Amino acid sequence: MVSIAQVVEDIVKHKPYLTESLAGGIINVSALARQIQGEVEAKIGKKANQGAIVMALNRLTPSLQLREQEQLNNLLSTMGDIILRSNLCDYTFKNSSTLLDCHIKVLENVTKRGEVFYTMVQGVFETNIVVSDVLEESIDRYFKDELCLFKRSGLSSVTLKLPKDNTCQPGFYYSIVKELAWEGINLMEVVSSTNEFTVVVDNDLIDKTFVVLKNIGRK
Repeated sequence: MVSIAQVVEDIVKHKPYLTESLAGGIINVSALARQIQGEVEAKIGKKANQGAIVMALNRLTPSLQLREQEQLNNLLSTMGDIILRSNLCDYTFKNSSTLLDCHIKVLENVTKRGEVFYTMVQGVFETNIVVSDVLEESIDRYFKDELCLFKRSGLSSVTLKLPKDNTCQPGFYYSIVKELAWEGINLMEVVSSTNEFTVVVDNDLIDKTFVVLKNIGRK
C-alpha cells in the first residue's frame, strides 16, 4: 500500500518549482498541504491528515532538493556554445494550402545567399517564421497572398547548444526560462530542437539575455 510520504514525494518531484520553492523557504508548507490534500487522498484511497502531509513535506524537502538540484546543476554546467544572431524578423502566417509553396520559394532563395538565419515552426492553425532581415523582401514578396497575423523586426536570437541528456532531466527548460523571467526578459519566440534551444528577443535585450544564459549553471 502506498504511503502518504511516497505520494507527497511523487507530487513534488514532478513539479520542479515546488522543490525549489520549498527548499528556499518561500512556500507556506501548511497551505501547500491543504492544496494537495485532495490529490494525496485520491492516490492513497482514504482520508489523509493534514499534519501528516506537512510532516512528509518537511522531511522530503532537504533530500529531494539535494538530489534533484545536483542532477540539474551538473547538466547545466555542461552547456555547450552560445550563438548570437542579430537583425532578425519574426512573422506569423495563418496556415493555408499554399503556404508550403511559399516556403519552398524562400528556401531556394536562402541557398543563394549563404549563411542566413531561417527557422520555421508549423502549428495547428498558424506558422511562425524567424529570418534574417536580408530575407524580409523575399518573405514579403512570396507570402504576399497569405494572411500575415503578426510581423516584428529589430530582433536578435541566442542559441544554446544543449547537453545530450537534456531530454531526460525534469525542470531543465524551466530552469533556463525561469532565469530569463526573473531578469524581466520578454521572449518574442522560443525555438528548440533536441540539442538546441533558441530564444528570440528585442535587440535592446540581447546583451542582458546573453549574460543570463552564459551564467546558467555557474551559480
